[in-house]
Amino acid sequence: MLAMILAAIDGLLGIGACVGAAIAVIGAGIGIGKIGASAMEAIARQPEATGDIRSNMIMVAALVEGVALFAVVVCLLSFFL
Repeated sequence: MLAMILAAIDGLLGIGACVGAAIAVIGAGIGIGKIGASAMEAIARQPEATGDIRSNMIMVAALVEGVALFAVVVCLLSFFL
């Protein structure tokens, strides 16, 4: 009986880890999409600042992607440990 309960809890933890990883990836995709859209709008308004806007966009997108990667790694660690 106890083994069945522990197996069910382990299964739920696995599902929770997968859902957490999926939410992290979806959030990162939405965030990077908004960054790109805002950067394109800013470049359209001020074409002379294209280089500065592009470099800032790449830096912020890398930070968002790094946080998402960290979240996925934490979810995978909770899945396997």
